[in-house]
Amino acid sequence: MSSYILRRIIQTMIMIALVSYVCFFLMSLMPGDPIELMLSSNPKMTTADVERLRELYGLNQPATTRYINWVKTIAHGDLGYSRTYRVPVTEIIGARLLNSFILSLIALIFSLAIAIPLGVFSALRPNSKLDTFVSIFSFTGISVPSFWLGLLLILIFAVKLGWLPAGGTETIDAEFSSSWRYFWDRGLYIILPVLSLSLQQIGRFVRFVRSSMRETLQTDFVRTAKAKGLSMHDVIWKHAFRNALIPVITIIALSISTIFSGALLTETVFAYQGVGKLIYDSIMANDYNVAMVSFIISVSMVLIMSLVADLLYGVIDPRISYS
Repeated sequence: MSSYILRRIIQTMIMIALVSYVCFFLMSLMPGDPIELMLSSNPKMTTADVERLRELYGLNQPATTRYINWVKTIAHGDLGYSRTYRVPVTEIIGARLLNSFILSLIALIFSLAIAIPLGVFSALRPNSKLDTFVSIFSFTGISVPSFWLGLLLILIFAVKLGWLPAGGTETIDAEFSSSWRYFWDRGLYIILPVLSLSLQQIGRFVRFVRSSMRETLQTDFVRTAKAKGLSMHDVIWKHAFRNALIPVITIIALSISTIFSGALLTETVFAYQGVGKLIYDSIMANDYNVAMVSFIISVSMVLIMSLVADLLYGVIDPRISYS
């Protein structure tokens, strides 16, 4: 198993390097660069100033050379400097990671708590009213665009009803008399983004759980467990459900990766200060260092969670061997 993990780690590092280069190259193809943005905001800049700044920031070099220089600085622990926020990248990314972690973790737990029971009960009663309702609900959740769902929630709960704030992370410049009031304020701002993320994730999880559970209930070992006289509770949860989790683990593990990478559209619609919105703002402002670090975090978490999912297969099903 150790040799398998070592091979997967090497493959993961190679994939991270390749994807990071592709992202860096694509960003270099975007029209305009930070120097051109500076030139548009300061007409007094001369051609000599532009050339000097391009040489200072290394923008006059080929994309491959700039990528190698960027990798060298990252290897020394220097994440670079944000040209947009005028601070080191480490000062920005930490707080944004925490915000995305809180949002995505709450949404994931809430989604799984609803989707798993719904998927199991729907599989136990095929073609029933419950099964029909769950199927329609799951397909609706998957089909609805995230930006449209976010705007709809804002229109209903913020504009029409006025119950919740339309966007943001917390009340700006507010002074809280206690920690409880601070957490209450943060909680109000996070409700709508969590609902937007959860409604889509529930639909996706329900489909996988229902399909996997229905397939598992038709296997021979489940019929054998019933023939032995085991209770339905033991048959469903100790035998069928555990085996049904094997294909579901992959989609759950990949969803966990969004805890650290953020939800770009949802965070942008709700102006939630997470990694997803940071990626969007950095791309629009051609802030290479911030965008690349955010990309690397997102890609790394997806690949790492894929490895974790593969390892969990052996925990759930002892028949799977990595030797």
